[in-house]
Amino acid sequence: MSTQVYAAIDIGGTKIAGALIDDSGGIRERTELPTPARESTSRLTGTVDAVIDTLAAHPSWAAVRGIGIASAGPVDTGRGTVSPVNIPAWRSFPLVESVRAHPLVPEGTEPVLLGDAVAMAAAEHWRGAARGVRNALCMVVSTGVGGGYVLDGELHPGPSGNAGHIGHISVDMDGPPCACGARGCVEGYASGTAIARHAVRTGWTPPRGQEATAAAVAVAAAAGDERALAAFDRSARALAAAIAGSATLLEIEVAVIGGGVAQAGDILFTPLRRHLRSFAVLDFARHVAVRPAALARDAGLVGAAAAARRHVLDGGAPVAAR
Repeated sequence: MSTQVYAAIDIGGTKIAGALIDDSGGIRERTELPTPARESTSRLTGTVDAVIDTLAAHPSWAAVRGIGIASAGPVDTGRGTVSPVNIPAWRSFPLVESVRAHPLVPEGTEPVLLGDAVAMAAAEHWRGAARGVRNALCMVVSTGVGGGYVLDGELHPGPSGNAGHIGHISVDMDGPPCACGARGCVEGYASGTAIARHAVRTGWTPPRGQEATAAAVAVAAAAGDERALAAFDRSARALAAAIAGSATLLEIEVAVIGGGVAQAGDILFTPLRRHLRSFAVLDFARHVAVRPAALARDAGLVGAAAAARRHVLDGGAPVAAR
């Protein structure tokens, strides 16, 4: 068994998780706490510190060679700051500096920061559905839509760490306004929120006592409800347009789809592959494959560890420079 271990922290709007992950991608220790998303900066920082405290109590902590942090964004990897949309108290918060200053983090350790969707790409390329692929797009389709790229065999987070924000490219110039300020964004059609909203708008209602969610729409779609099926078809069409655009621009070979919406399985993937054939029509783009993500709950942690591992193997080069 490998003796090289990487600490990973995954920060989202509902949970702050931590893990110790070995050089083969195996999780030796895992912990998580609820995110106090609406509370103070000090309360949030204290929760991150408590996760590190738990990891540091494990015997494998002594073998930690690096620390990776995956965070909801936007992030700024150059400055080491985060401004998660769903964590209001953190705006340009110096997360890397805060983790580095924890008394149990070994002196000289430089945490590596990346966005949560980029972390998913790192995880799937290291140990998941994009393993061995040189050019891939990995997408998280959940409450929002995000993504990350692997290009020429390397993670491509971009100068600020935000490359791959595919949920905010327009697939309809006359489409509905998006919270980002643009119109017709992929997220407005393909996210779980958008799926549920469209299904309700067309007359679908969730079972009594249940909320209108993408998961509930998926159950109805599996039972043959035409309105539910149409909502997933609309989502799949937007995703197909985005994937085809990426294939045309970057010659990706594989698109990996994860997140809660992907749990619908063939309800999503069958129309997605059908629509992709009508959008990816150029010879060099039409063979892009669509795969479900292999890593689910722990993708952010595995991806953070992968980035820390790459950072160490590269002799400490900044992740945004590669």
